[in-house]
This record gives sequence, structure tokens and C-alpha cells, in this order.
Amino acid sequence: MGICGYFTVSWKCLVVLSFRLLFLVPAGLPVHSQGESQTDSKVMDNITVRQGENVFLRCAQGDIVTHTAWLNRSSILYAGEDKWSVDPRVSLVTLNQEEFTIKIEDVDMTDEGPYICAVQTSSRPRTTSVHILVQVPPTIINLSKDLVVNEGSNVTLMCQASGKPEPSLTWKLLSPSVDLVSEDEYLDIPSISRQRAGTYECTAINDIATDVQTVEITVNYAPSVSEGRDVGVTLGQRGVLECEVDAVPKADFEWYRDDRRIFNGLDGMEIEDAGQLSKLTFLNISEADYGNYTCIAINKLGSSNASFVLYGPGAVQDGNSGSIGTHVHTYTCLLLVILLPFLLKF
Repeated sequence: MGICGYFTVSWKCLVVLSFRLLFLVPAGLPVHSQGESQTDSKVMDNITVRQGENVFLRCAQGDIVTHTAWLNRSSILYAGEDKWSVDPRVSLVTLNQEEFTIKIEDVDMTDEGPYICAVQTSSRPRTTSVHILVQVPPTIINLSKDLVVNEGSNVTLMCQASGKPEPSLTWKLLSPSVDLVSEDEYLDIPSISRQRAGTYECTAINDIATDVQTVEITVNYAPSVSEGRDVGVTLGQRGVLECEVDAVPKADFEWYRDDRRIFNGLDGMEIEDAGQLSKLTFLNISEADYGNYTCIAINKLGSSNASFVLYGPGAVQDGNSGSIGTHVHTYTCLLLVILLPFLLKF
């Protein structure tokens, strides 16, 4: 029997043989037929399915069933073996005296809602309603981009996610690792310091799954050069002065002998910069190389410097000024102390 044998093709009414006009109502409420006091109706439990999975809609039949149909809201999906839905994801699984089952593949949010199985028996219509609930795993849909800020700036990170049930959000700093930072879609960091630079992780979680994404914050700050370490080197040997700096972005180095800038490869000296460290190397120490040296580290936020002394093996370093004192033999000092009273008598 064709489709028209089951239903009259008219948007004003859906006639299933002896059915009168069926009004579809929200899920959870029985379906009544116009012209009769009430059809036999049954409300099944909700069906909860995850997005992307398949769902089966089963409806009990019976020997006295003559015609049957599955409906979604105001649309007919199947009338017996005849498919009315144009959706390729909807298919007939079973149709016999025991059950009438259809399948919806790759379920999406648009499939959520009420479904009705309408059955025509020899006596009166019977309807069964069920409501499909679609659960959606969380997806982070809006996340702050990686940031480069200056130390002391106020920073706000944003993380927004979709999903059903509605996902909860948490922020934490991964590197360096710290405890939980925030349980909100916004993370406020007032007057950010260099210690708060690193990788921040946003986690969106619901009953279905978890989504994780990260934001990198780079904090710029002016250079800070470590205190200079004086070096003693014998004539003719190789000597190295090392200048270490802490700076973001990377600092540029300059070396000076007193007020004169030193350039790489001149006067038997080499300059090698590697990240946060700069080395001034003397290939063959001469008497003229001994003296005061200054390292200056510079980036766009400022500069810092440190002083060094390169001295010979017989020199005494002045701890306060950093200059080289004149070497005096110990026995000469003792002799002067002993003879001085006698010399003053004459």
C-alpha cells in the first residue's frame, strides 16, 4: 500500500486511516486526537545521546496494529515502510508485529526534541512520545591570543566554551607550574611580574569530555647584569671576562676599556655573545691588557652594566674600588716597621 494509503497529503492535517487530526504537543505530554475523547497515549523516558552517536527509536506494535508512523514535531519520518524524511541519516531498522524501529545516525543538536510513534489499531489510535536529549562535548570557541606585555601591565585572559551540559572552565599557569589560578572564563593578572610569564592552560569540562588549550604570555623587562667577577691572568696566557644578564627581550652587549668601546677582533680581543651571556676573550695577555673593563647590556626597556678588573698574578685587588694595588713584599714592610723608630732618632 502506498504512502497515500496511510496519510492524506495535506499540511492542515495528518490522517492515519481512522486517525482524526493529531495535534503534536511538547515532549512529556500525551497526544490527543480531535473528535475523540482521548487516544491511548504513553510517555516513554527521555533518550540521552552524545553528539555524533546513533540513536534507535523503538515502538511496540501488536497483532491488532494495522498502520504505524514515526513523527518528529510536525514532520513525518516514516509511515510504515515508506520513508517521508529526506534526511539520509534516518533509516528503517525493524517493522514487524512486535516493533517498529528507526535509526538516526550521527545525531546533532538539531535532532533534539520530541518524537511520536502513532499507531492505528482496529479499535482506536495509540501514541507513544519520547524526547531525545543531545549531549555535546565541550569546545573552546574563543580564546585569548598569545601576549607580549611589559612588566607591570594589567593582563586579562579570556576563555569561552560551548557544550551541553554547559562546561565549567578553569585557568592555571603550567610553566612554571603553580596551583589553580581561576575558575572563571576570565583570568585577571594585575601588574604582571616576570615570574608570572609562561604557559597558561584553559580547561573546559562537562560530563562528556574535556577540551584544553593554552596561551603563552611573554613579559618584557629591562636588563639586569650580574655582579662582575674580576680575573687574574698571567702574561702570555688566555683570559676571559664573562658578563651575564637577565633580560626580555634579549639584550645587546657592549664592552668598554675605560671609556673606549671594544670591537670584536681588534687588539687581540674577541667578543662572543650567546643568549644571556657575553664573553670578552684575550688571546694573549700583555701588560697593556691589565685594567678596568665594563660590560653594558641594552634592550628596548633599559640598560644595565657591570665592571671587571683584569689583573696580573702579582697584583693586589682593592675590594672597594676594584683597582689594582701595587704589590709590596711582606719582608720589606716588616723591615720598615722595625727600623722606623731608630731612624727617627737621627
